[in-house]
Amino acid sequence: MRALDRPTMATITLRVSGDRAKHGEELAVADLSAALDAAEGLAWVDMRNPDEDERKWLLAQGYHEMAVEDCFKEPVSKAYVYDSHRFVVVRARDADKEIDTEFLCVFVTDDLLVTVRHSAMPAVKNFGRRFGSKKIQRRVGLGAEYLLYEILDAIADDWYRILGGYSAQIDELEDRVFDPNTKYPNMLQELHELKQDLREISKSVTPLHEVVSRMMRPEQDYISKDCTVYWQDILDVLTKLKSDVEYYNAGAASTRDTYLSQSTMRLAATQAEANDVIRILTILATLMFPITAIASIFGMNIEVFGASTEMFGLVEIIGLMGLTSALILGFFYYRGWLSR
Repeated sequence: MRALDRPTMATITLRVSGDRAKHGEELAVADLSAALDAAEGLAWVDMRNPDEDERKWLLAQGYHEMAVEDCFKEPVSKAYVYDSHRFVVVRARDADKEIDTEFLCVFVTDDLLVTVRHSAMPAVKNFGRRFGSKKIQRRVGLGAEYLLYEILDAIADDWYRILGGYSAQIDELEDRVFDPNTKYPNMLQELHELKQDLREISKSVTPLHEVVSRMMRPEQDYISKDCTVYWQDILDVLTKLKSDVEYYNAGAASTRDTYLSQSTMRLAATQAEANDVIRILTILATLMFPITAIASIFGMNIEVFGASTEMFGLVEIIGLMGLTSALILGFFYYRGWLSR
């Protein structure tokens, strides 16, 4: 269930470039328009868990109704240019203990950036710290388009930080797979969880790379000439990030396949040992069957310990047992069962 399906209170934070950039101001939606009119400089509005009042405010701002609708459902990653604004939908990491992603919707006009989300996101929190930095304050003249670059770069940085731990984890799992002295009962579960995490990361990184690539096309008219150098940078970063995710995915899949192959080989070896034991026991049982049968038939009819008989003596019966066993062993040898 997505975060927007849970009844939570909407939170709106306003940041304005300049002296107020480091400090966000929480506002009610009724006071937001007046605060923006009074703001001087580049502004960023962050809406978390918006409801119907926030929907009406977005529509009143002139944002396209289809773009606004995407903020309140499960959209797809996209980038559109409308008459009065631009709109982007990407996935970013959710701020919980598990690796999962949620959608981040962004409206871009000349001097206003509006983000809409339904969960806490580390990348957005990091972008909040960046917004107050001197670097961004020096570049406010580039407009909200530059802020969009910074927030996408924050998403990429967040994934880079997460992926840094997976490289060491994959190396450790590979070492465990080839460790003949220790058994790791949870190996398959750890490999499965690793694949799940990498698949979730790919849900964000791959569409984000595709969106930025599409935005960089000249016919899209999305990126201004002044910001091209920054967007080329984020495209290079995302290309490398996508390549790393694919590399880790391949490494995890290879490690899992190797582990399953070794498990299959160990199972086959164990099964072969069990088959050998069963084969030996079967041979012994087969050899003992005629001996037991002969002993049962003649056991009470031999001249030994004072008994008398009109049939075979002890030596003849033992000879009959030996002959029967030799015939059975010869038949086993002829069929090749003794050498398997």
